Amino acid sequence: MAIKVIIERRVKKGMDTDLAKLMRELRAKAMLAKGYISGETLRAHDDPTLYLVISTWKSLDDWRAWEKNPVRKEIQTKIDSILEEPTQRRVFDFA
Repeated sequence: MAIKVIIERRVKKGMDTDLAKLMRELRAKAMLAKGYISGETLRAHDDPTLYLVISTWKSLDDWRAWEKNPVRKEIQTKIDSILEEPTQRRVFDFA
């Protein structure tokens, strides 16, 4: 069963260009991962430091495999270094 992964990130002021570049790199790699269906990135209208990523995966196992992927982890480490607070992730099933 397909799932949605919601990822919330709050970037440090002035680092939004760096975050955008890293997120594009991460998305490009994710698109090659088994089970990736789609993704979108949103920026809060009232808070330009807050980003929301919504991705759809064919299964929880596919997401978990991507989450453990060393390439993803390397990019995520770079992202973490420019965030105000840790990345928040939640997995949702379709109701």
